Amino acid sequence: MNKKQKKMLRRILLAAVMVIVLGILPVAGLPRLVLYLLTYLVIGYDILKKAGKGIWNRRVFDENFLMAAATVGAFALAIYTRSGDYTEAIAVMLFYQIGELFQSYAVGKSRRNISALMDIRPDYANIEREGTLEQVDPDEVAVGSVMVVQPGERIPLDGEVVEGCSTLNTSALTGESLPREIQVGETVISGCINMTGVLKIRTTKAFEESTVSKILDLVENASSRKSKSEDFISKFARVYTPAVCYAALALALAPPLVQLLMGAAPAWGTWLYRALTFLVISCPCALVISIPLSFFAGLGGAGKEGVLIKGSNYLETLAHTRYVVFDKTGTLTHGVFEVDAVHHNQMERERLLEYAALAESASSHPISKSLQRAYGREIDRSRVTDIEEIGGNGVTAKVDGIVVAAGNDKLMRRMGIEPIPCHHIGTIIHMAVDGAYAGHIVISDVVKEHAGQAVQELKHAGVKQTVMLTGDDKRVAESVAAALGVDQVYGELLPADKVAKVEELLAHKGGKEKLAFVGDGINDAPVLSRADIGIAMGAMGSDAAIEAADVVLMDDDPLKIVKAIRISRKCIGIVYQNIVFALLVKFTCLVLGAVGMANMWLAIFADVGVMILAILNAIRALFVHKL
Repeated sequence: MNKKQKKMLRRILLAAVMVIVLGILPVAGLPRLVLYLLTYLVIGYDILKKAGKGIWNRRVFDENFLMAAATVGAFALAIYTRSGDYTEAIAVMLFYQIGELFQSYAVGKSRRNISALMDIRPDYANIEREGTLEQVDPDEVAVGSVMVVQPGERIPLDGEVVEGCSTLNTSALTGESLPREIQVGETVISGCINMTGVLKIRTTKAFEESTVSKILDLVENASSRKSKSEDFISKFARVYTPAVCYAALALALAPPLVQLLMGAAPAWGTWLYRALTFLVISCPCALVISIPLSFFAGLGGAGKEGVLIKGSNYLETLAHTRYVVFDKTGTLTHGVFEVDAVHHNQMERERLLEYAALAESASSHPISKSLQRAYGREIDRSRVTDIEEIGGNGVTAKVDGIVVAAGNDKLMRRMGIEPIPCHHIGTIIHMAVDGAYAGHIVISDVVKEHAGQAVQELKHAGVKQTVMLTGDDKRVAESVAAALGVDQVYGELLPADKVAKVEELLAHKGGKEKLAFVGDGINDAPVLSRADIGIAMGAMGSDAAIEAADVVLMDDDPLKIVKAIRISRKCIGIVYQNIVFALLVKFTCLVLGAVGMANMWLAIFADVGVMILAILNAIRALFVHKL
């Protein structure tokens, strides 16, 4: 609890003790009134103050006015009837403050979850100057500068490791507890904590463009984008509150006046009591507080799991997702080429890979890099001579004096060698050693570990159709789609073609059904914007994709899409539960109060009891780890 909450708790406990003591003490008359009035002021002075300010600022009809009018009226009624029963008025205020304390604590808990993301903001960056480390503000570090990050420090800016190896704690960004091993040449993102070794990192982005800045911006702006449910409740409260105030006034005046005209006793006290009970029951606190709190908790719970949702409106849209469209490279696959297989090799696999890696050692092409990684040893360039790169064909070179050729079937035929065709999908590197065919190497994009599971889980979660759109070769696209279980696949698409396909899919879906697009590249930005909801890969995704998206997955794991949908559905389910429960209890008790079948204690339950139950239900949106 914070200082303000502790103060409120002390007031509640003091007022409760005073009520109990006054119930025991044999005090009557004016001293009794003064003591009860003092107890009332202890627990309710701030509500009276807020109600007074509202009247002064011409914003009369709110929950503070309802509480003040009902409790002051109950006091006045007890004085008028000389009953000496001031307990009801104090009880209404006491339980209302208990409900407010619950609400404050719940909001605080949700805010702490979101604030945990705010802790990723770096305080400084270490720059080495003249042999000493100097701490500077992260936004003063220029692109290309070398930072020194020591164990226990947070990485202040995105960059590439140029010296050292370490383990990074990425939990603040991805929600994953497992540490990540980092070596020279690998990219790192700001906000991660360096755990073991000293790292020297060359910055690749300015602070305002770094991952941590973008995340903070997303978090800070998330609450400003309200859902349809929140907008409805806000509009509902603006109409509902004055309506019930006028209804209470009519209930207090109309029946006694009718009785008076008919020659009967007007019973002013009875109808005034019913009107005051009606006012307490009518307070819309349960809805006004619990609905925004549910969305706030949902956003906080999702953020804790490494899913950043830019607003509660997107949370609501996500819950109605029935179509999911994927990009391929970088989304369902790593976008990293790896040696998949070696076929028809006339020598040992390792020997063939060695020849291929050495022949390709002068190239920086991703395929060349994948061959070098598959070789797995340090390249001795002294063993390689006469390297010749033939455009559109491949590479020839002498390795240990032996002529080695690595390339496509065109290169083989150019050398008078007939290549053996491969039925596997991927990039085929044919090899010739000393003028003879030596086999071929299959290189393919690596499918993400959880991609297939994500597709299946989406279907279990009620997604009607999964689609893959890619600019890659049709055969490759169809092979990946078949392996993952994707329903439809379209290959060899330009960015404009992807938009056209999404437009086509949008035209065929149902009115309330929503379509989500998942992508990572700059070419995906137009599609992310056009879809009902855009989901971007945050760790390796482009800045343009992250900017255009409505949801960002911080660890690039497609399985988090399923988690995001489940979180949103749980949150929306809680919102609907609170709306139905609150309105049902409210309207039932309002009718009972109007006909005299509900007293002030039932009114307390209808107001404060329902509010507390709704708040407790809303808090459930925070607990999403096992979804």
